[in-house]
Amino acid sequence: MPVLAADTASSGSSIASPGLWAVSIAVLLALLVVDFVVTRKPHEVSMREAVGWSVFYLALPFVFAGYIWAEYGGPQGLEFVTGFVVEKSLSVDNLFVFMLILSAFAVPAELQQRVLLYGIVGALVLRAIFIAAGAAMLQAGTWAFLVFGAVLFITAVRVFRDAVRHQEPIGDVSEMRVVRALRRWMPVTDSYRGAKLTVRDGGRRALTPLAVVVVAVFATDVVFAVDSVPAVYGITEDPYLVFTTNAFALLGLRALYFVLAVALSRLTYLNHGLAVILAFISVKLVLHWAHGVWPAVPEIPTTASLIVIVLVLATVIVASLRRREDTAALAAPADRGESR
Repeated sequence: MPVLAADTASSGSSIASPGLWAVSIAVLLALLVVDFVVTRKPHEVSMREAVGWSVFYLALPFVFAGYIWAEYGGPQGLEFVTGFVVEKSLSVDNLFVFMLILSAFAVPAELQQRVLLYGIVGALVLRAIFIAAGAAMLQAGTWAFLVFGAVLFITAVRVFRDAVRHQEPIGDVSEMRVVRALRRWMPVTDSYRGAKLTVRDGGRRALTPLAVVVVAVFATDVVFAVDSVPAVYGITEDPYLVFTTNAFALLGLRALYFVLAVALSRLTYLNHGLAVILAFISVKLVLHWAHGVWPAVPEIPTTASLIVIVLVLATVIVASLRRREDTAALAAPADRGESR
């Protein structure tokens, strides 16, 4: 990390004053309220609406990065941008899992954005808890970097193994333990009842399939929180920057889902790239810990981290597109043969 960043956050302290924390949380809550208002009346999201909100939520963090850069210095601004790129990359994988869940439960198109919004709120709450826990661990000692590094490396191996085996990140979501427990706890209606999570059915309170979907999404949020929070702590130790990078990465997911719904299925090598990024950050964390014990051990600068992450993502996109073109080229002669 740059010297200034290490000085300001070496003990897990924050650059932000209590006032800035309060303003940031108020703005976050306001944006969530706007999202709830937008999804108040269930409707199928048009591409124009999805693109408009996506552009807004992608521009917002870079405006914020400019504020951080001007107010607190270039190193902090660079850490925020790098952390945001990492979190946004991981959130795209999060979207892919959401897509599988929505498909498995046959969620109507007009209800999908409400499910996504519930999932985003759940993810924000969980990540806030994990961020606070991570800050407490850093206060307790630098051994926390080794723990974070181990978590990320194990996750990287799991993600890469599943990618090589072409395994989905989740199996049959209806067989998830939390979903099965929910079905045993309360009856579930056979059909969706609009945006309602519970209804009275046959004289007793029952859950709708929408409630089951939301619980399944919350369960996956826990897994992603475990992965993403240590990842961004590998970029910055400042809890405020960790929180804001997570918040900005998650806020635009509802709209981005509808923009990338088709593109996500075409990113064949997405999980390969995410595994490389997670492994790289795990090495960065271990080197950071080792540098504190043995100053001769080099650290990986934030600038270098950003370059590596961007290059990996660019490689993933290019390789996925070329793979798709090659597959289409191989399929074309077979299609012509069948047409004869």
